[in-house]
Amino acid sequence: MTKWVYSFGDGSAEGRADMRNLLGGKGANLAEMSNIGLPVPPGFTITTEVCTYYYENGEAYPPELKDSVHDALTKVEEIVGTKFGDAKDPLLVSVRSGARASMPGMMDTVLNLGLNDETVEGLAEASGDARFAYDSYRRFIQMYSDVVLGVDHHEFEDLLDLKKDIRGIYQDTDLSADDLKELIEEYKKQVEQSLGRPFPQDVNEQLWGAIGAVFGSWQTNRAIVYRKLHDIPESWGTAVNVQAMVFGNMGEDCATGVAFTRDPSTGDNIFYGEYLVNAQGEDVVAGIRTPQNLTIRGKELQNSKLPAMEEVMPEVFSQLEAVRERLEKHYRDMQDIEFTVQKNKLFMLQTRSGKRTGKAAIKIACDMVDQGLIDKETAVSRIEPQSLDQILHPMLDPDADRNVIATGLPASPGAASGQVVFNADEAEKRALGGDRVMLVRIETSPEDIHGMHAAEGILTTRGGMTSHAAVVARGMGRPCVAGAGDVNVDYRAGAFSVGGVTVKEGDWITIDGAAGEIILGKVPTVQPELSGDFGRIMAWADEARRLGVRANAETPEDVQTARDFGAEGIGLARTEHMFFEGDRITAVREMILAETEEGRRAALAKILPMQKADFVELFSIMKGLPVTVRLLDPPLHEFLPRERAEFDEVAKSIGVSVEKVRRRAAQLHESNPMLGHRGCRLLNSYPEICEMQARAIFEASLEAAEATGEAAQIEVMIPLVGLNKELELLKDVVDSTAKQVGSEKGKEPAYTVGTMIELPRAALRAGDIAETAAFFSFGTNDLTQTTLGISRDDAGAFLGTYEKRGIIEQDPFQTLDVKGVGELISMAKERGRATRADLKVGICGEHGGDPKSIDFCESVGLDYVSCSPFRVPIARLAAAQAAIKGDARDG
Repeated sequence: MTKWVYSFGDGSAEGRADMRNLLGGKGANLAEMSNIGLPVPPGFTITTEVCTYYYENGEAYPPELKDSVHDALTKVEEIVGTKFGDAKDPLLVSVRSGARASMPGMMDTVLNLGLNDETVEGLAEASGDARFAYDSYRRFIQMYSDVVLGVDHHEFEDLLDLKKDIRGIYQDTDLSADDLKELIEEYKKQVEQSLGRPFPQDVNEQLWGAIGAVFGSWQTNRAIVYRKLHDIPESWGTAVNVQAMVFGNMGEDCATGVAFTRDPSTGDNIFYGEYLVNAQGEDVVAGIRTPQNLTIRGKELQNSKLPAMEEVMPEVFSQLEAVRERLEKHYRDMQDIEFTVQKNKLFMLQTRSGKRTGKAAIKIACDMVDQGLIDKETAVSRIEPQSLDQILHPMLDPDADRNVIATGLPASPGAASGQVVFNADEAEKRALGGDRVMLVRIETSPEDIHGMHAAEGILTTRGGMTSHAAVVARGMGRPCVAGAGDVNVDYRAGAFSVGGVTVKEGDWITIDGAAGEIILGKVPTVQPELSGDFGRIMAWADEARRLGVRANAETPEDVQTARDFGAEGIGLARTEHMFFEGDRITAVREMILAETEEGRRAALAKILPMQKADFVELFSIMKGLPVTVRLLDPPLHEFLPRERAEFDEVAKSIGVSVEKVRRRAAQLHESNPMLGHRGCRLLNSYPEICEMQARAIFEASLEAAEATGEAAQIEVMIPLVGLNKELELLKDVVDSTAKQVGSEKGKEPAYTVGTMIELPRAALRAGDIAETAAFFSFGTNDLTQTTLGISRDDAGAFLGTYEKRGIIEQDPFQTLDVKGVGELISMAKERGRATRADLKVGICGEHGGDPKSIDFCESVGLDYVSCSPFRVPIARLAAAQAAIKGDARDG
């Protein structure tokens, strides 16, 4: 029989850390902490398999689950010595989510469950603290009503604020037991008014309501968006953790906090976190009260006057420091921990691998290698390749003028400028319209995630370093300044003010997430310096990987960037991109409008020296490395104007009639140009174009080799081949041109000829094509379009729906469709190498920079991937991880 529930606590557990797929990350780590003897309140985990069952069976539970939960709850009662629902001394529990991948703030939690009008009196009597009991009940009604019953939490916040105003107090903790009693009655009235039924008093009804809410939160919009952003499959589901409550809000000898065993922004080996005395966990992350630093050092760095935990609770802090060291040694990774102190006794509520910035991930990995905690391959495997995006982009120019109008907490590093917006929907809307926006909020919530993703950066006036805004921004790689308390946001006015300065919606501001600065206007940026720990990780990655990594680039700037980032060659130089610059477009249009081969050759003769000069520069930068040059691919109409108003200008610049330009444009018009007269079809129709481009390549190759002393490895790529004869004819033109250039220059150019596989027929007939081609480069953008029959430009209308409905797991233009396109690639490689054993095979579509797609390329034995210049380090790291994973699998 399937085991649906796993117990933990009292120094032992039924689960382990390696059972995270079944127990979720939180459940597996609670079990592990119990097993190693840390002080963990007892509880039990309802497995992710229940979540799967729940959604596959019309939101119903397995028949035996109720008994399993009852038995597990009985064990908790025995360990704690109290009973769930007992009017005299009640057991209270928390109900929390726990997916196998960390999703901070995205899933639902309920605390203090088990309180009702009777048990609250028992809790007051048993604890000897009526204020604590009523405060817990007040919190429970608010949280349960919001999470389970769907009553907006702002309704309760308004009642709380009104009560404090009437009493003339500022802090929640200043409310008396009688105040809280009154507030509880007001809360219950609000629930009945909103729902038409009273707040549930049956503790078992409360428990199953909370369990259902946690499973239900797996399908909330915020969770769906987060899963999509972080490539978390819907099929994984979430576990539910039910755990005996311990209380941080019983008095001044109680506290609750969140900590990281190292700084998650910088990676420095310092204890980093926040706590609050006489509080519960949501108080720390919600930003309702200003959290205090754990350490004296942290307090001093932030110029805080609030006492650190190290000062207020030195003995408990010392225990927490010991737990920190123990967890790092056990897990051999930086941990994100949650804890509660009840009557000066420490309890651990959670540990998980901490979210960190790309910069921090690199430093932590290198430091842990130096400490002997992990080896180099583990260090390489620890770093999320996409996180390198955070450190590969510009930062604020240190020499630029800055009009700093306010400061907050440096919650997530990096810097950005944007136009101010005050809500997530507007941020997303304007970003989709091409605007760069800065999301400014009093505090963020999980519902804001789509706007946070759309924004260049995030600024909040409340919250600390572990607030929702801070954690989510770091995970996304967005700069964030949090807790800027001097900033006054007025949503209705669409403005914020600070120090006499008013900033309106649409005004530009800049934030520096590393310094916590808010700056008026735009500030210029500079490129980051990549050295030190970054260089060490990249060197270790290069040692581990088998796949080559090239770049898709043709401009000198992009080619040099690619080289600086460690590209081992150019996998795709698109020659047509060179045709649009300056006077070249005029010569190209002359060629298109020419009615005879003689006229076309005359125009091509003007283009030749320009194209050759481009190639000289490219080959010089890439001396000694392979450079794959794709001959002209797009249809000719792309070089002609589309608007009638532009026809006059073109006709005048070329010296022909407007009517001739219009007539030629009409002749070249195609209903489906992607499958039309382009690539090898165009080159076979006009072989003189192929001849000119080949001559430019070969003359430039010889000239660059003479200038630099080392020749680039030239690979001439013929696009859109579906039939071997198409390739044969064009290879003859390339070979003939090479001989002519060799005869003229007194030296034969070295080169190979291959093709871009972007049609299913080419993949199926790869054995034939390999008779002529020395290499294959899979153009996965077009191969995906032609295999799936989907236009990349139009797919946005339905791919989102397909993902939501589970038809596809991810956008096939971002991550390779392994079962369809991937099978064609694998088949083509096998058939091609059966014909030509030394056939070189790689990919050059956008998938070349996607870690999941790179993993596939490694698994099928391709030779290289090629991607955009800024993604080269990401591809190097992902290729290393794929090789390490492959070795582990083979071993």
